[in-house]
Amino acid sequence: MTTTNKKIDKYIKDAPEYAGPIMDKLRKAVHKGCPQAKEVIKWGCPYFMYRDKLFCGMAAFKKHVGFGFWNSKEMDDPENLFASGTGKKASMCNAHFHTTKELPTQKILVDYVKQAKKLTDKLVDADAGSQGGTKKKKKAKKKVVVPKIPTDLSKEFKTNKNAKKYFDSLAPSHRREFLEWILEAKREATREKRVNETIKLLKENKTRHWKYK
Repeated sequence: MTTTNKKIDKYIKDAPEYAGPIMDKLRKAVHKGCPQAKEVIKWGCPYFMYRDKLFCGMAAFKKHVGFGFWNSKEMDDPENLFASGTGKKASMCNAHFHTTKELPTQKILVDYVKQAKKLTDKLVDADAGSQGGTKKKKKAKKKVVVPKIPTDLSKEFKTNKNAKKYFDSLAPSHRREFLEWILEAKREATREKRVNETIKLLKENKTRHWKYK
């Protein structure tokens, strides 16, 4: 049975005028493809939970709505949906939509949701099976692997001591978010822009995704 969250109703109502119709269609597609999905607000944005796991989420910005699946890296992308936004390498908000005309058909959206549902089922069931029998084993906490600081960022740190100090104080996961964002840049100009934006955020004591918290 589909259940909605009044907080998400309010979020959509308060979003920029262009964003409401887009988010309504995305919301309907999620519930049609995964009726068991539960609506929650996380980091100030609408998210959907399935089997107690983050499933997908969306967020309204000034000129676009971001939408993505938690396990998007493992998903097939037959319609090249993720390419419209941050690309498949990112974890969330892959696709960007500026108008409802940019949205795929409802059938295509629902097919993506169903694919994500099957993937979540597979991952959750595999995790449960690895626990062995009825006695559950305590799941070992995965160590966050932080990439090596690239030369261009390291150079900026030498003249921005406060930025480096705050970067070093961050949790490994937050440091990795900055570094992966820079390393994923395909063009030199894009990379330079991301390095500068990273320094700016660090000097303001902000994490990569501070807007969502």
